Amino acid sequence: MSPASHSFDVLIVGSGLAGLSAALHLAPTHRVAVITKRALNDGSSRWAQGGIAAVMGEGDTLASHVQDTLVAGAGLCDLDATRFVVEQAPESIRWLQDLGVPFSQEDGHLHLTREGGHSERRIVHVTDATGAAVQDTLMKKVRATPSITLFEHHMLVDLITSAKLGLGGQRCLGLYALNEVTDVVDTFSAPHTILATGGAGKVYLYTTNPDTATGDGIAAAWRAGCRVGNMEFIQFHPTCLYHPHAKSYLISEAVRGEGGKLLLPASAGGARFMPAHDEREELAPRDVVARAIDFEMKKHGLDCVYLDISYQPKDFLLEHFPNIYARCLALGIDMATQPIPVVPAAHYTCGGVVTDLDGRTDLPGLYAVGETAYTGLHGANRLASNSLVECMVYARAAAQSIAREKPAAVPALPAWDDSRVTDADEAVVISHNWDELRRFMWDYVGIVRTNKRLERAAHRIELLRSEIQEFYSSFHVTRDLLELRNLVQVADLIVRSAQSRHESRGLHFSRDYPQTDTTAHPTILVPPAH
Repeated sequence: MSPASHSFDVLIVGSGLAGLSAALHLAPTHRVAVITKRALNDGSSRWAQGGIAAVMGEGDTLASHVQDTLVAGAGLCDLDATRFVVEQAPESIRWLQDLGVPFSQEDGHLHLTREGGHSERRIVHVTDATGAAVQDTLMKKVRATPSITLFEHHMLVDLITSAKLGLGGQRCLGLYALNEVTDVVDTFSAPHTILATGGAGKVYLYTTNPDTATGDGIAAAWRAGCRVGNMEFIQFHPTCLYHPHAKSYLISEAVRGEGGKLLLPASAGGARFMPAHDEREELAPRDVVARAIDFEMKKHGLDCVYLDISYQPKDFLLEHFPNIYARCLALGIDMATQPIPVVPAAHYTCGGVVTDLDGRTDLPGLYAVGETAYTGLHGANRLASNSLVECMVYARAAAQSIAREKPAAVPALPAWDDSRVTDADEAVVISHNWDELRRFMWDYVGIVRTNKRLERAAHRIELLRSEIQEFYSSFHVTRDLLELRNLVQVADLIVRSAQSRHESRGLHFSRDYPQTDTTAHPTILVPPAH
């Protein structure tokens, strides 16, 4: 089948909360394409359980939310970005309410829960399935909006820039995307492109992220000449369900927020251990809790630890955690009578493509929003439930920036050169390389790092990069090949960032540099000149 060529006012890559929010804000005045590599609801946003942080309760203050974010970020949060998001958060909640999101209520008001690192109850939620409820609402609106065209099962191959075409100047003109239905690469042109592709959790063996989280936008922006920041700060969620039949299932922060206690297994004494690690105990920020669990597992040779909230009445658990309760019960775990086995897992990419307060990247015409972006909000560690609100605030800011900008003329773009062959051995090589990458990233670039481990990872990444580049240059592209290419690029950025930080801060803990420097600086990587 022949490749297609499409032209729009704005291209949005990704269909999570960031992408769909931007699409709805732009729809009244722009022709928008939403390009997503699987179905519309297959991103990370749908998996979010806990909720959205916003100052909505009596007695809470914007200053308190800002301060909690700064503390969790371990001195690396950008103050302007933090204030910007916190101040816009309540309006974002009201926007979702106006769209019809059925937030949990109590006595006629929003029910607010509390999570680790927050000094107040300020987590707006829909029981324990906030992301799914928000995504369902937004998808329904997007599908009913005539000015938004959906391109599902279209995988980003690369951005098209004026420099790559030899046109002079530097601007994003569109992108190439693999249409998995026709198996050809289509061309999309637009004066504005928004990357909302999520994070890169799949670079690790154990992750709470869906299979789509392969760092596509971060890698594409880097290849197009954009800086990335703070890629060493990968948040490991402390409590991923440990069970052979439960892939990537997250046990929400809110379980600890409502009194869940972390215990050693009976074979190791069965006692609580968080009081020995931090005075905030189970409500300490995620990096502290994840390191504590990692320490206890290594100390005692454990496969997992346990999260116990069985002292709460069953009715309470069914009201607050109906989905977690049902999932655990289906696996033979009754959280009303027994503790839940949990392990840490890669959860959130705090770094990403460097943007300003409008979501603009270094490349004119290109924006990045959500987990793909590095705005400065999360610093060295993301505060629980600050991610969904960041998606909405920056999606709106990017849409407003695009509306203010006079659209640039986009020339006719060349079709993708697909004179390549398909190699019979490609699938098995890609599968092997994918597995090798995720295993050595987990072993060498995980919760606790050393110089030697990072060196080993860097060496293996270089070997993989050359092999993958040979495949990319010679053979017909597939989604698996494109995702692996992106993951290896992101792994390289994570390792290089980690090697450049000679201290321990937030989510980056080095045995060789256990101290924390008195001054904090973000890690900004600049791509080589094109």
